Amino acid sequence: MMEECKVSIITVCYNSEAVISDTMKSVLNQDYSNIEYIIIDGKSTDSTMQIITEYKTYFDKKGIDFRVISEPDRGIYDAMNKGISIATGELIGLINSGDWYESCAISTMTDYYRKYGFDMFYADLRILRKGKSMIKKAKLQNYITTRDWNHPTTFITKLTYETFKYACHGIYDDWDLILRIRRSGRKIVVCNKVLANFTFGGISNRKNVKDAWSRFKERYKIYLDNGYSKWYIFECLLMETVKYFAA
Repeated sequence: MMEECKVSIITVCYNSEAVISDTMKSVLNQDYSNIEYIIIDGKSTDSTMQIITEYKTYFDKKGIDFRVISEPDRGIYDAMNKGISIATGELIGLINSGDWYESCAISTMTDYYRKYGFDMFYADLRILRKGKSMIKKAKLQNYITTRDWNHPTTFITKLTYETFKYACHGIYDDWDLILRIRRSGRKIVVCNKVLANFTFGGISNRKNVKDAWSRFKERYKIYLDNGYSKWYIFECLLMETVKYFAA
């Protein structure tokens, strides 16, 4: 029975007092009940942990297994690996502080899992920036680009994560993981429905020529390391150019 499928949701945060509530509420308000929620905090120095603790009663009332670890880490992907290692769900989703799920996110994903089966799943994403929003569509095609994939909507089986971990090498470790999963031949399913919301910003979008050049080199190296054509250099240049000149 699909309702017996346990789903682990992991949120990585650090000094997120301004946004952590929105993320937690979105997990709390899911219309799916068999959830384990794990927060990996990087030893925040603001009121993040106080806010997290205040929500424990609400998760307990809904029967959601609520687990929190607050300790120093070696960056966001190290924290993600930490959360994945202790997750007990058959399916695992990662929603970072400041991002939030639609209330139907987990039920929609598990419905796809029941109907089609998959090793990895992702869906459409709503991106919010400067009071405006756009929908970033999920696609699965031979030409591989981050423009077709949305991390906040991604769910991967625990079994798959037992083989693939985040490398903890740079800011595009998430894309590196996706490329390795794709090359392995695992089954991937996409859903063209908005299941999560993302607020534009962060280190991967900073407008700085030096940062853009560094991101370009890292992205291109990931393509080459995973056996993709050297012609993906144009894809990497395009992505950083668009980010740099975006209004």
